[in-house]
Amino acid sequence: MAESTSTARPGVRPIRRDARLAVAEGPRAMAEIAALLPAAPYLALAPRGDRHPVLVLPGLGGADGSTAVIRSYLGSRGFEAFGWGLGRNQGPGMPDLLPRLAARLEAVRQQGGGRRVSLVGWSMGGVFARLLAHHFPDRVRQVVTLGSPIGRPGTPASRAGRGDMGRLRALVSDPLPGVPGTAVYSRTDGIVPWQIARQAPSEIADNVEVYGSHIGLGFNASALYLLAERLAQPEDGWRPFERSGWKRWVFGPANHG
Repeated sequence: MAESTSTARPGVRPIRRDARLAVAEGPRAMAEIAALLPAAPYLALAPRGDRHPVLVLPGLGGADGSTAVIRSYLGSRGFEAFGWGLGRNQGPGMPDLLPRLAARLEAVRQQGGGRRVSLVGWSMGGVFARLLAHHFPDRVRQVVTLGSPIGRPGTPASRAGRGDMGRLRALVSDPLPGVPGTAVYSRTDGIVPWQIARQAPSEIADNVEVYGSHIGLGFNASALYLLAERLAQPEDGWRPFERSGWKRWVFGPANHG
């Protein structure tokens, strides 16, 4: 669903995906889907939202159908979840990408009563979500990325790629301008290496590890719970994710670096 290797500087070893994990992506994703039903009582424990609008952006090659489970679950937890409405995600080379994204963001904001919009982006969708937050921070409440190649300043990932993708990564790896953000990643992601799915930590930027595949992130019970928990925070009271109680067993240890 996204580029998975990075081009490093001379003398810096490039980050590459694990081919063994990539081969197992399909079966692992099916297992995550199968686990949704038994996880339903756990998912019902997630905090409820305040009906603010949430725009969900699919990964590379995906369309709104791929994010249906995310949007359905968020809707059940008290959020107004919207698809991106731009058809299949064809990557950063899509014609008029930023104007079309901006128009969709504004349409969702208006449908949400003029409230700021939270952005959820899966894989390449997370790159686009951060692009929107960089250009329109006054319209964005927070950003949550799922296995997105967003890199971090000072790492080879932030300089990866060429052309449209390289320029886009160079921008989105910069800290978001006053917009809280959570980067969700998995060390067993077989598509996007986990090292480039994290962001530079700060008071309003957090990284949270889940256990699962890349193509299963949109069906991963832990990721879904985390989305609801993050999005339910008060607009003026965002805090990093707290791994207390049972959460210590479900999510990876705090590791912001």
